[in-house]
Amino acid sequence: MNQSTQAPQRDDNGIELSELVGHLRRSFRLIFGTGMLGLACGVASYVLGGGLLNVNTTTRVVFSFPGFEKGLYPDGSRFQPEDLRSPEIVAEALKRKGIQSTADLQGRVRSALSIEGIIPESIIRERDKLRATGQAIRPYVPDEYLVILSLPRRFPLPVSQREMLLDEIVSVYQEQFVRTYVAVPLNFGKAFETLNGADYFDYDLVLKRENDNIESFLTQMATNARSYRSPRTNLSFSDLLKESELFAEIRMNEVLGLIRREGLSRDRKVAMIKMDYYLKTLNDEESKAVEDEKVVRELLKQAQDREQNYAIGIKTQATQSRTESMVVDQGLVDSLLANDSYNFLVRKALDASLNTRRIQANKAVLEERRTSMESFLKSDITDKAESLGQFQKSYEELHRSYDSLMKEIRLTYEDYQRQQFGDAIRVSMQAKTLNIYVGIALAALVGATTGLIGGLGFALVKLGTADTRRA
Repeated sequence: MNQSTQAPQRDDNGIELSELVGHLRRSFRLIFGTGMLGLACGVASYVLGGGLLNVNTTTRVVFSFPGFEKGLYPDGSRFQPEDLRSPEIVAEALKRKGIQSTADLQGRVRSALSIEGIIPESIIRERDKLRATGQAIRPYVPDEYLVILSLPRRFPLPVSQREMLLDEIVSVYQEQFVRTYVAVPLNFGKAFETLNGADYFDYDLVLKRENDNIESFLTQMATNARSYRSPRTNLSFSDLLKESELFAEIRMNEVLGLIRREGLSRDRKVAMIKMDYYLKTLNDEESKAVEDEKVVRELLKQAQDREQNYAIGIKTQATQSRTESMVVDQGLVDSLLANDSYNFLVRKALDASLNTRRIQANKAVLEERRTSMESFLKSDITDKAESLGQFQKSYEELHRSYDSLMKEIRLTYEDYQRQQFGDAIRVSMQAKTLNIYVGIALAALVGATTGLIGGLGFALVKLGTADTRRA
């Protein structure tokens, strides 16, 4: 039998590997040329885009504090990343770095600062899926930001100083945050500054109000941080609350008792005038509070009558048969509204009653003090040098005890706030400046890669076209 040899036929739908490699070798000049063209375009775009004119110094800052996920600062004010480049922060950073600061320089540095939120790819994909399904998308607040300082290359600041300046800007912002949210609240701590030049009569009002503010603050903190103990003072807020109570019972009451017993005053007639005016103010407040209380009680009485009628209506409708479909019971809705109104009026009535009793109590105390001061009008305070000496000694001890208590409160509260806001603002990447040669190399690499891919694509298209023509 004759056997005939037949050359292997090439598949019309495919391209042999050897032919592909050979074609790519023949197209080397095209691929290499497009790669060089892409490299040149990449370098040109870098130069024309200002890569040689401006120098970018970058750092990363992460924010994490209570309320940030809602776009709020701890005090409830709106968070804005642009606060990082506020004029006072830039001016302070320039001053600390010993840079001659002028209004023009501050403006140029501020305009060169930009802050961009960094959004992870996973978040973008997740939000795209939600958007595709038609679901509502909540506003997203990035927790990490890229801070860029883009200054001209010939700007009179070396690269190292630009990096230190950017780090200092972030540091100043961190310190401002600590002063705002870690410092002791300003509603107390200034009592003795207020008492400078005040009459002895005013000591009672100022010191008692100060003590109420201190105890209110410590009571709230003892509730919020039951197990916290300061590493510097070794005290908890409950310990400080007990100390404040002892401070009031021992030191403060001693000074106020001496003022009350001896009728101490720099000018008793002026003190009487002030007490008379204060009494008139309290009488006006009492009249207004009593009228408010009457109005609230009348409304409360009317709400009680209506609540009984709604309760009867609900009981009647509850015995009726119900259909399978969902029906809104109008009587039930009216009853719920009535109950809410009633509860609201009960709270209002309680507040109005307590306010009236508080004013009446203050009025009774002031009337008693006025009667006591009136009995001392005819006596001469200059004859009581011994009483004044004793008062001065007690006052100095009170001042020392107050300063000691305030120091312990301040240190304990600062330690607690630093624990709470220790990671509130942190730098995730130190400031660094992209080298000009690195920038050119990256631009050239991207351009060359793009050109090579384009040239390879042209070569493959050319091979496919030639194969089609042969077919």
